[in-house]
Amino acid sequence: MEREPRGKSLTLAVRWLARVWSVATVGVILAMCFAEMPTNLRDWTGFILYPGGIVVGLILAWWREGLGGGITVGSLVAFYLLHAAITGVFPQGWAWFAFAAPGFLFLWCWRRSRPLAP
Repeated sequence: MEREPRGKSLTLAVRWLARVWSVATVGVILAMCFAEMPTNLRDWTGFILYPGGIVVGLILAWWREGLGGGITVGSLVAFYLLHAAITGVFPQGWAWFAFAAPGFLFLWCWRRSRPLAP
């Protein structure tokens, strides 16, 4: 039996951590969405990015880690910039980042799984 390449088991563990975390995140976000829906165009724009883009990215990342992780992280960054442009400050608190964190883990796994360039 051949030995597993170094780091492959770490990537697999991080991949499953990202998947489990993403399921929990999507569940919490969907529960919160049903509790409070946006009422005006400005709120809907932010809602499409966060949580909309986050949920779409995390679900897609199960099959396409790079694309899904990119959508998740891109939605988070766009949300932060939109919020700062509208209110003059970045969103406060850890939850914004914590819900999107699996996207960063998916991107890390995607990068580690790609073959090295010749």
